[in-house]
Amino acid sequence: MKVAFVGIGRMGLPMARNVASAGHELTVYNRTASRCAPLRDVGAALAASAAEVVRDAEVLITMLSDPPAVEALLGADMLADAPAGLVWLEMSTIGPTAARRFAARAADAGVEMLDAPVSGSTVAAEAATLASMVGGSEAALERARPVLGAMTKAQFHLGPAGAGAAMKLAVNVMLASQTVAIAEALTMAEAAGIERADAYDVIAAGALASPFVDYKREAFLDPDGTPPAFALDLMRKDLRLALEQGAAAGLPLLGAGASEAAVTLAAGLEGGDEDLVRVADALRRIAAGPGRETKN
Repeated sequence: MKVAFVGIGRMGLPMARNVASAGHELTVYNRTASRCAPLRDVGAALAASAAEVVRDAEVLITMLSDPPAVEALLGADMLADAPAGLVWLEMSTIGPTAARRFAARAADAGVEMLDAPVSGSTVAAEAATLASMVGGSEAALERARPVLGAMTKAQFHLGPAGAGAAMKLAVNVMLASQTVAIAEALTMAEAAGIERADAYDVIAAGALASPFVDYKREAFLDPDGTPPAFALDLMRKDLRLALEQGAAAGLPLLGAGASEAAVTLAAGLEGGDEDLVRVADALRRIAAGPGRETKN
């Protein structure tokens, strides 16, 4: 299929590479064009604008940071010359309100949008083992499934427009809450004189063991030596979207609120581009007090 991919970032790059490797005809666009360069090796063509990348596509994929980034593309007439029958896989984490709004605007342009965010790490993106949560038309999903299947191991059709985006926020609430819980457990153990690695072994071997706990081991044990996988600022954005979703439904998301506070604190102390595990470093910094060294 002819596929347009917009948003070549930490997740978008391996996802786009997998689309091309599956034999699809790929054209890519990114505001910072240099990020697209590695995709030349798998035969991708580079477009000069979002409108150009979409022009001959059968499936459009967007993998962007937030709703304003998607809005900017629409404002730049991304869909102005979209071909009839185009299916748009909007795979960013944007929340259900924005997803429904963008789906309506796509429909006005004759395009069927599916909100199809994914769950999984950059490692899963590279291995094409992500899971996708999809909202929108089942018929559109079936048309786009060969492309979606090139990036994901599972595709869950959850309902109409906005359903996939809503589920993604629910998943990220769990991810943030677990990260904060691990950070607190580790720093509590360290304060009691227990070695960090020993404490992590206990967490990973007990009832709370999970793929996420295993995956984040090196990041928690050696945060300085592990590249960021999920930036604090991005999670703060997702948690705020989740809290908005909860408020609209009348749900008091107490855990999400606590996680948002912890993530905001860590972003301020450690830097918003740092990984989520830096919540633990923020707690250590506070415990150490002004002018005292922390043990990363």
